[in-house]
Amino acid sequence: MITIEKCILHRFKMSLKHPFANSSTTVTEKDIIITELIDREGRSGFGESVAFDAPWYTEETTDTVAVMIENHLWPLIRHQTFSDPGAIPFHTVRRNHMAKAAIEGAVWDLYAKQQQQPLYQLIGAQTNKIPVGAAIGLQPSDDLMLTKIEQAIQAGYQRIKLKIKPGYDLTLLEKVRSHFPDVPIMADANSAYTLNDIDHLKKFDDYNLMMIEQPLAHNDFIDHARLQEQLQTPICLDESIHTFADVRTAIQLKSCQIISIKLGKVGGFTNAIRIHDYCQQHGIPVWCGGMLEAGVGRVQSLALATLPNFQYPADPGASNRYWHQDIITPEVEVENGYVTLPDEHGIGYQVQLPQSNQKVLT
Repeated sequence: MITIEKCILHRFKMSLKHPFANSSTTVTEKDIIITELIDREGRSGFGESVAFDAPWYTEETTDTVAVMIENHLWPLIRHQTFSDPGAIPFHTVRRNHMAKAAIEGAVWDLYAKQQQQPLYQLIGAQTNKIPVGAAIGLQPSDDLMLTKIEQAIQAGYQRIKLKIKPGYDLTLLEKVRSHFPDVPIMADANSAYTLNDIDHLKKFDDYNLMMIEQPLAHNDFIDHARLQEQLQTPICLDESIHTFADVRTAIQLKSCQIISIKLGKVGGFTNAIRIHDYCQQHGIPVWCGGMLEAGVGRVQSLALATLPNFQYPADPGASNRYWHQDIITPEVEVENGYVTLPDEHGIGYQVQLPQSNQKVLT
């Protein structure tokens, strides 16, 4: 049983080592909320909100997450006792998945520490090694893009994800394939196209891509189904996937062949595991996308990616690929294309947070 006595919201900004650009925006720093929940025995569990400071990716922002936790989610768990993390009554609050995940992740960390197990074992995984790939944002020149791909390959990353947009896609893929004919490549459009671009998108089949991620609108399952009928390249849905119902809709309509599960976007481990299991039952492979997480969200996402239906290398890689200094020790490292999670209880890492800008909820 877990009894939550106190919540501390740690909010701070972290600057990325390099700007990360996609078809919608460029991110240079991340506004981060780390939730610290303290139980009756004085143990701390940590979670992370993956929301951005503006609603370009989903409707949630760091500001809305802070308000939701303080005014709505914390009152649900304050001084309450739960048998396990799945018992939290989140069904009484609609959506706000990133805020929920920030709380639920901390409860899972506490629960794993209470049960004296690594988090990855507690959720049912048989391995602590996760293959990882590199996501590369839009670059100011093709030559710089090719350089960054080469650097990622030399660092051991097992596949490359390229951000694309109209006017910066086929020419780039042609150059990448001519330089790296055998490297596993996927393309991420972040909803930059419409069904009017179908003839253009069909040309992507010439480049032997693992998948094209979210080519159309975030809420359009029907047009994705029409597009997938015309493409040999598998479509992966990302921005479309927030709930178990979204997954059922996508699979029933045949809107995609692959699904990206982002822990912080679907409300946490309980929902993510349910989605994983349903996709596995229906023959739809999944993979773990990244949200420019700091250390807590990074290692929790990697723990999720240990489950067996995660069939493609995960996005969250080494801490030093993104941050000058991460908030966990040791930092996440990649060796021979894999991250190996430690066997310590809970998330397995020590969390070191800035002491400024804390809000204590009791």
